[in-house]
Amino acid sequence: MLSIGLTYIKIGDDMKGVVNLPEVQFKRVLLKVSGEALAGDARRGLDFEVIGQVCDAIKECVDLGVQVGVVIGGGNFWRGVKDGADKMQRSHADSMGMLATVMNCLAVADALEKKGIETRVLSAVEMPKFCEYFTRDVADRYLNEGKVVFFSCGTGNPYFSTDTGAVLRGVEIEADCVLMAKNVDGIYSADPNVDPTAVKFDTLTYDEVLARHLKATDTTAMTLAMDNHMTLACFALKDPRNIIRVICGEQVGTIVKED
Repeated sequence: MLSIGLTYIKIGDDMKGVVNLPEVQFKRVLLKVSGEALAGDARRGLDFEVIGQVCDAIKECVDLGVQVGVVIGGGNFWRGVKDGADKMQRSHADSMGMLATVMNCLAVADALEKKGIETRVLSAVEMPKFCEYFTRDVADRYLNEGKVVFFSCGTGNPYFSTDTGAVLRGVEIEADCVLMAKNVDGIYSADPNVDPTAVKFDTLTYDEVLARHLKATDTTAMTLAMDNHMTLACFALKDPRNIIRVICGEQVGTIVKED
């Protein structure tokens, strides 16, 4: 018998061993991972040492009984709005960004499978040679089976970021929290790389983020979270174990929720 909270494992009729387990705060989460974070110091492509550390953290979540959905950005290969800029038609540039998320999801799913965790990659755009087409019910079934589900291609539409795609999928699968694992360790009053007086917030409301134009997510993602009462946890992926800490209720980064 596995008990999270009372924290012991019973095997058979006798206690064969006692293992302390942390008490998790969320049963089902949507983890958004920055594509750039997967590139490590190279800033482009994939750093498999970083990916391995992220997969170790995801595996630990699964071992704790948490159901995990994952959205990965594509910025380590291509950012449509930035790399395309005025050189390409925006819809075409964003389509390339969606394809970049597929590559990232396939890579991280493969790394997780090597660690003994079953995965499924779903796509908002039909591409049966590479992954399954997304439907909410299929995703829900896979999550209930204990598989880690990757959601690629964002919303399937141009002009929407993967942050918006992450909140949308989080709402659809009825996640308890959307975990925004990025390159910054929380939400600040200003860009901490530019303004040394910038202050990091522990908690914020959606209204505060929107009214102060804080750089947490894009406005569409934050509004979608607010409209659907979805809690967001924003933290740095530099230490992948932050994923575990947030799931176990530690104060890491910034929490955005209702009053």
